[in-house]
Amino acid sequence: MAENEQVVAEVASQEGENTSAPKSKRGNFSGKRKDERRERAPRKEASEFDKQVVSVRRVQKVVKGGRTLRFSALVVVGDRKGRVGIGIGKSKEVSAAIEKATTDARKNVVNIPIVNDTIPHNTIGKFSATSIIMLPAPEGTGVIAGGSTRAVIELAGIKNIVTKRHGSSNKMNCVKATMNGLLSLKTKEEIARRRGKAVEEI
Repeated sequence: MAENEQVVAEVASQEGENTSAPKSKRGNFSGKRKDERRERAPRKEASEFDKQVVSVRRVQKVVKGGRTLRFSALVVVGDRKGRVGIGIGKSKEVSAAIEKATTDARKNVVNIPIVNDTIPHNTIGKFSATSIIMLPAPEGTGVIAGGSTRAVIELAGIKNIVTKRHGSSNKMNCVKATMNGLLSLKTKEEIARRRGKAVEEI
């Protein structure tokens, strides 16, 4: 009789252990806990360059089979610390054209000399029928420029400047004329190094 009671007690204890064990949720075939599951890949880091779409144009080409419709995008990128670039992209979709133009602009990034948040000296940028005069300005003046020219200047990091456009107002011409003017800028140290003189002698 005592042996039967001992067996019953052991069976009861085993059943109690089985009921106390946590049951897996229905549908969880992996059998892994949440903390053991694979973590998601981290998101891509933000680009160091800011971009601005200057213009998106619709372009039609007449061919033997009819007309083909495409889009042309002009994009300016820059880090607002003296580096800026422009790019042009064409595609059948606007988003693809902007993406191509952004990639092209990042490949064409150049360094622009900036002194006290403005340009070191007067300059004139020319491209095709467009001429843009750029003058340095004291602190607090701000960026006095048109839309397409302003995009290049602001993304380059210039905070005080006065500009005036002459000739064509085509956005692509204005952007390229602005870039040509900024690329012609030279600092005193660079001019002195080229002439083999000290900065005080210039």
